[in-house]
Amino acid sequence: MISRACFKWMKRWSWSVLLGLLVNIAIASCLSAVRLEAAYELPTQLPASVQLAPSVSKADRPFFETTWQRYRDRFIQSDGRVIDWENDDQRTTSEGQAYAMLRAVLIDDPDTFDQVLTWGEQNLARYTPEGELVDHLWAWKWGPDTLPDEAEQWGILDQNFATDADIDAVTALIMANRRWHSPDYLDLAQTKLKDIWDYSTADIALTNDLSGHYLLPGPIEAFHPSPEIWYLNPSYIAPYAFRLFAQIDQQHDWLELVDTGYRMLEGSSQLSDLGLPSDWVLLHSETPHYRALPATAPIRSLYGFDAYRVWWRVALDLTWFKSAPAGHYLSDHLSALLDRWQQFQQLPAQIDLSGQAMVDYGATSQYAMIYQAARHLDAEVAESIRENTLTLADPNDFWDGDSAYYTQNLAWLGLYPPEWVPTDWLSAAE
Repeated sequence: MISRACFKWMKRWSWSVLLGLLVNIAIASCLSAVRLEAAYELPTQLPASVQLAPSVSKADRPFFETTWQRYRDRFIQSDGRVIDWENDDQRTTSEGQAYAMLRAVLIDDPDTFDQVLTWGEQNLARYTPEGELVDHLWAWKWGPDTLPDEAEQWGILDQNFATDADIDAVTALIMANRRWHSPDYLDLAQTKLKDIWDYSTADIALTNDLSGHYLLPGPIEAFHPSPEIWYLNPSYIAPYAFRLFAQIDQQHDWLELVDTGYRMLEGSSQLSDLGLPSDWVLLHSETPHYRALPATAPIRSLYGFDAYRVWWRVALDLTWFKSAPAGHYLSDHLSALLDRWQQFQQLPAQIDLSGQAMVDYGATSQYAMIYQAARHLDAEVAESIRENTLTLADPNDFWDGDSAYYTQNLAWLGLYPPEWVPTDWLSAAE
């Protein structure tokens, strides 16, 4: 089983540590990019290399029901708290709550959905020291004040929010309203969207017509250390979600985030010699805009556990909305990994910007995210990846063991056929 201790540190570092290192990281303002980027014109037609995968038979639904039930029994308490057993502190994250909500609505489990949502609202709400509600976003980390067996108090360990979790939670709320006809879910989704826009997006002035409104990974103060520098996470870009958000919130231009999101994905992928997305990148107001973070930073510019999710998020936009930019991004940037799979039948879990493997092991979570995207590029390669890395001998088993919280979620979501989502969930009907 793959250890994610290092990944957890990189992905969810202590925000206080980050803030203390901002001055050091600002050195990146004078670094050069691997190559200069050009203004990226968003394509309007799908490339010939992309063929939308046919709908998958619903005969496989019992597999997803069983694996969800096993996950629910192992990782979700009766009160709705999702436990990350892979960490010694048995923490709960906003990411985990949001993944559970997505899976519950997809598999039609309204009781678990409501329990998970309610626990998040009651325990992850962000308050000022005076007890006033800050916003409707979730604190990203909750757990014990020391080791679980010795803890005197359980509660929020880091007040900051992580935008990807809030995006996934709102997406689940929109789908839940459309599936179960619960207007309270729609109201909460709209409330949260206002806060995501206000606190985790920003106007960024760039050259080459690249200026616009961009998504940030979290609080502006943590990801904008100086007037010319921003830190971005490509795997937080969820174009399909932004399209759904635009349907229920006409007060904000969510479709602009689709455009700037694809421009960011395309521009930042140029840092990699293989054209791969990075876990984290630096965006500078002067050219070259996209730059690698320095090696001393607590977050790094490499293809790893965060970046895998880019394939899945872009593939959902392609499947659900026939997105031309999605098709071009997958065609242009996933091919190198598919070629490597055909040659070696294995993909390293981390790849540096020069295209070199950083580790000698693979990652089930990566294979699942790639599988969902590869279905539209090369069905035979996609099936080879699925058969060799994602099958379970028994649906009562767990991917990579019964503590691998992150893997369970990405494997399940990557395998779940997005074609099963009804079209009326994807269009405005409120």
